[in-house]
Amino acid sequence: MSFFKDIDKMALSGVMNDDAEMIPLITSDEDDEELTDLPDELPLLPLRNTVLFPGVVIPITVGRDKSIKLIGEAYKGNRIIGVTAQKDMNVEEPVFEDLHTTGTIARILKMLKMPDGSTTAIIQGKKRMRLEQLTQTEPFLKTKYTELAEIKPDAKNDEFQAVFSALKESALQIIELSPEIPSEAAFAIKNIESPSFLINFVSGNMNAPVEEKQAILEITDPIERATQILKSLQQDLQMQELKNKIRSKVKVDIDKQQKEYFLHQQLRQIQEELGTGTNKDIEELKAKAESKNWSGEAKEVFEKEIGKLERTNPASPEYSVIMNYLELMTDLPWSEYSKDNFDLVRAKKILDRDHFGIKKVKERLLEYLAVLKLKGDMRSPILCLVGPPGVGKTSLGKSVAEALGRKYVRMALGGMKDESEIRGHRKTYIGAMPGRVLQNIKKVKTSNPVFILDELDKLGTGFHGDPSSALLEVLDPEQNTTFHDNFLEVEYDLSKVLFIATANSLSTIQPALLDRMEIIELSGYSMEEKVEIAKRHLVPKQLKEHGLEKSRLSFSKKVLEFIIENYTRESGVRNLEREIARVIRNKAKAIAMDENPSKQIEMDELETILGPAHPKAKYIGNEYPGVVTGLAWTSVGGDILYIESSVTPGKGKLTLTGNLGDVMKESAVIALEYLKSRSQEFGLQYDVFSHTDVHVHVPEGATPKDGPSAGITMFTSLVSAYTQRKIKSQLAMTGEITLRGEVLPVGGIKEKILAAKRAGIKYVILSEKNQKDVNEIEPEYIIGLEFHYVKNMSDVASFALLKEKVKNPRDFSQLISKSNKN
Repeated sequence: MSFFKDIDKMALSGVMNDDAEMIPLITSDEDDEELTDLPDELPLLPLRNTVLFPGVVIPITVGRDKSIKLIGEAYKGNRIIGVTAQKDMNVEEPVFEDLHTTGTIARILKMLKMPDGSTTAIIQGKKRMRLEQLTQTEPFLKTKYTELAEIKPDAKNDEFQAVFSALKESALQIIELSPEIPSEAAFAIKNIESPSFLINFVSGNMNAPVEEKQAILEITDPIERATQILKSLQQDLQMQELKNKIRSKVKVDIDKQQKEYFLHQQLRQIQEELGTGTNKDIEELKAKAESKNWSGEAKEVFEKEIGKLERTNPASPEYSVIMNYLELMTDLPWSEYSKDNFDLVRAKKILDRDHFGIKKVKERLLEYLAVLKLKGDMRSPILCLVGPPGVGKTSLGKSVAEALGRKYVRMALGGMKDESEIRGHRKTYIGAMPGRVLQNIKKVKTSNPVFILDELDKLGTGFHGDPSSALLEVLDPEQNTTFHDNFLEVEYDLSKVLFIATANSLSTIQPALLDRMEIIELSGYSMEEKVEIAKRHLVPKQLKEHGLEKSRLSFSKKVLEFIIENYTRESGVRNLEREIARVIRNKAKAIAMDENPSKQIEMDELETILGPAHPKAKYIGNEYPGVVTGLAWTSVGGDILYIESSVTPGKGKLTLTGNLGDVMKESAVIALEYLKSRSQEFGLQYDVFSHTDVHVHVPEGATPKDGPSAGITMFTSLVSAYTQRKIKSQLAMTGEITLRGEVLPVGGIKEKILAAKRAGIKYVILSEKNQKDVNEIEPEYIIGLEFHYVKNMSDVASFALLKEKVKNPRDFSQLISKSNKN
């Protein structure tokens, strides 16, 4: 509530806006004159936003045509009108139902024509009345009414005297606390002796809603009316005290800020005189800081460091350290995120456009994006794409970034041995800088990029710490919300970053790091996939890079297959792209020299351009017992290998050659021990093993070999060598064995099967538990292959070994018999 707001201004000008709150004027006498000979009907003036009380004088600006006509006619006559408040101030043409039935009989004291053409009337309330019914609506409203008797308060009543005294005291307190109310208001209230007039005067001057004033007007009992007003005044008094408290606090804060501002200005002038201030750089840092949405901790650190910078001499070494630190703080994208695009249909198109094949991998990525769309946050496992080189792991990350509409950043981890590369150096060191994680975040200027951690398995360990251990915090969704960089020394939120790691092998990755990632395996490409990739991506890309149009040169399917078969040995397509580039460079040279080469690459040209062919290993037949074809997984894809066994008279010695690893050597020992335990099953006397030596060799001795998957191949080779039974033609196998003769499943099945198909193999023996891996391979890639799933080594031997023995000039069984006799 507010009393006498702008009364001095209103008294001087006498002007009000239509929408302004009605401002009461002060009268010095409640009983101006008694009304006599009142008519039965009165012109009725509806008021929009105020209530008129008996004895109170108010100015009103008349705006409606009916109201202007009413004031004009009444002013010419006896000047007596009825006044009541509208229930809804927005109603332009009120009817009886739109009006409060309790109103006031009033006299028009003055009518003024204002300079803007509007009419202002000053009216004074006289008596309360109750509306009975409207008798006229045109040209203005008229009403029948009943005068309401006023109950004069008993001045000797102690209760009324207490309420009356408290009301006057509260009103004076509010005026004293409100600086916008002129002091004349307090003078007026002090000089009002009539209790009835004081009640009406305070009621009319309250800055209260119309409904609240109307409710007070309708109260007949003066004690009840005074009590209701006192409640409102007490609420207003509490509000005024709170406002004053806030004003006082704000004034103190502003005074402190002004003091600090003047002191800073003086300090700046002193620094300029001494030559120790670089205002431009500091102002730029402050300007950048204003737009940053950083945490309270970061803001506090910045203000502390900027204050230290202002006090530091620019020639001091510490100045550049502080400046570099503050520049990093202002350049980092604190809580700045790019908007995600979770249109999965569009994402699928982008993945299909950039990558042929690998359907399972693309489905996994789309599932991952779908979960992110539904969850709405990034607190999910970190992706790790594992596969041989050149299969598109890094480019998949780039496609995911494009699909999501995010920035893309890549950090190569190969050869990294220093933990500070991840966490940064402490800024006390000379040349200190933040870790590469924050450096890349700073570079892309957003806190939610797609962040590729390339070659995760190539991380090293040195005397400067273990960077893979430092990555534990980066890749843990529970911890990376508060990532700590040694240089920044303020927690930074990495939880919205989509981390995608890539690796060629999981064997060298720390187990705790593996536990924080979701592994997605990418196997090698088949011949058909490589041909399609070359036609869709590699050839157009290399033609563009060599400045040739697509119409100038073309590769047939046969040419591409020949290049893949004879000039590349990989699971991916990196070498294939290089060979295609060599062919295109040769043709580009011929075109540049105006030799008019043919547009179609011919088969007989390839040897001239690329040199002699290097065909992959092919199946060499089953002419010799003890020679078995195995399937192996390498870092460049699948391959076939041969295991050769030879038995000679001796004392039971086992010799292993071919640059074999420990696991592979153990497989040979297990195979031989199992054969000894089941010798009678294969027609062998147990004594034969103590009188013969066996030599197991794996060709290509310069190439290291290891792993358990050659177990069944070694066993079959040993059985074949001892029994002199040849192996079934066009057969290859892979699987691990146990001392009980069980065949266990192995990995890399797709790569191994594709290698078998390239080598011309028709039959493949696998553990029955690997059947699910075969089912995941596209059917068109395994046409022509027949799979045999086995449980134990007896199943392997019965299928792989031919029944007849080899015809050898030297009878092997007799040789063994002689050894037994000796």
